[in-house]
Amino acid sequence: MITFDPLALLSGALTGAGLFLLFLSLYGLRPRPSQPKRRMVQVLSTRVAVAGVAATVVLVVTGWPVVAVGTVALVFAWRGLSGGAAEERGAMHRLEGLAAWTESLRDTIAGAAGLEQAIPSSIRAAAPTLRPHLRVLVDRLHTRMALPDALALFADELDDPSADLVVAALVLNSRLRGPGLRDVLGALAVSAREELDMRRRVEAERRATRRSVQIVVITALAFAALLVIFNPQYVGEYDNLLGQAVLVIVAGLFGAGFAWMRRLARFDKPTRLLVGGDHG
Repeated sequence: MITFDPLALLSGALTGAGLFLLFLSLYGLRPRPSQPKRRMVQVLSTRVAVAGVAATVVLVVTGWPVVAVGTVALVFAWRGLSGGAAEERGAMHRLEGLAAWTESLRDTIAGAAGLEQAIPSSIRAAAPTLRPHLRVLVDRLHTRMALPDALALFADELDDPSADLVVAALVLNSRLRGPGLRDVLGALAVSAREELDMRRRVEAERRATRRSVQIVVITALAFAALLVIFNPQYVGEYDNLLGQAVLVIVAGLFGAGFAWMRRLARFDKPTRLLVGGDHG
């Protein structure tokens, strides 16, 4: 065990922050859909509390500031080690709801209803994931917002490449008022369901990769923890400042390996067609 050295603690924190900034400069941050502020604050507060408690326990047990900083980083990155499984499942639910809504809108238009009348009528048959966005869309239409502008905002809120195709067809029809929208919506619904089937097959294959990532991470952490607890003499070389510097390199290699495995298991969403919307 080592005593609390302020210089070592500061150097460990700065090293961890430097590695984190290096990772951001190499990979950047993935854009994410906007979330309610209350939800973001709640999630952030929970992670900060868990990270603080875990880092304190690790620092007390090992006396290693580098490992404490790495524990904080691990707590914040733990959800990402699953490879975005929850995010992909949510995207597939939205895609399934979008296909059903497109079919409902096609059938409503087939009854000689205009697009402005068909959209409000389609809310009742829409999936729960789409209803809030559709209600906001209808509210905007009730405030006399132009249909193309309201549809562009609707696409930005859904933030899905497949939804952009449907919205683009609706925007073109709202401006040109040409025939054939029902056929186009039918084709887009079929395309969405085919994409959904493909993503389900890919997700089933990626599930095994994600499980392997989690097993490797947990095994490596458990082995390191057992060494520290039951054989402290074996890891006693890390008790000095030079050992902490070496530990930074070791932790960096482990972090790079975890990030690479995370990248293999991640689903990269295609680029949106209507990025930024068309509000003009």
